[in-house]
Parts: sequence; C-alpha cells; structure tokens
Amino acid sequence: MMDNQNQEQQINIELTEEMADGTYANLAIINHSFAEFVVDYINLMPGIPKPKVKSRIIMTPQHAKKFMLAMIDNIKRYESQFGVIKDPEQNSLPFTFGGPTAEA
Repeated sequence: MMDNQNQEQQINIELTEEMADGTYANLAIINHSFAEFVVDYINLMPGIPKPKVKSRIIMTPQHAKKFMLAMIDNIKRYESQFGVIKDPEQNSLPFTFGGPTAEA
C-alpha cells in the first residue's frame, strides 16, 4: 500500500516563448491585506523619474509563505554551490548603479 502523501505531485506546465524571455526587475514592493499578498516587480533605472511596474503577482497568504520557504531553500542551495551572496550596505534610493552620484 502506497502512501499518497509521500508521492511527489508532478505538474505539467507550459512556458510560452514570450514568458521564457523573462522580465528583469531590481526592485520588489510588497503589500498585503487579510486575504492576499501583492508583489509588484519594478525595473528601477537612472534617469527614469517614474518607473513602471513590470509584473504584479497576487497570492494567498499560504502561497506567499510557501514561496518564502522555497526562496530560502533555493538561496541556501545557491550559496552552497556558488558561495555566500554578499548583502551590500543598506542602499537607500536613489541607486547610483556603481557610478558617481549626480550633482546639480
């Protein structure tokens, strides 16, 4: 007798060519209500006074927690393979992108 809880569930997903290219984001803004978490992904670049949200993901609190745990697991595996991800000093906006700070 097999225990169904121990079997991994396989999901057959489709990744379109457009989605396979991905969307770059270097800023995520997270908000939540009682019923959902909303994550807005933004590509913040110098000279763009009002960057646009590139993608918005809405999920239940339960899925948000599963996502967090999956990210923690993946970061641990990444760091064991490639080394510790350095946490730069707490950057405050605006980003300098490695160049000199602009002056007026």
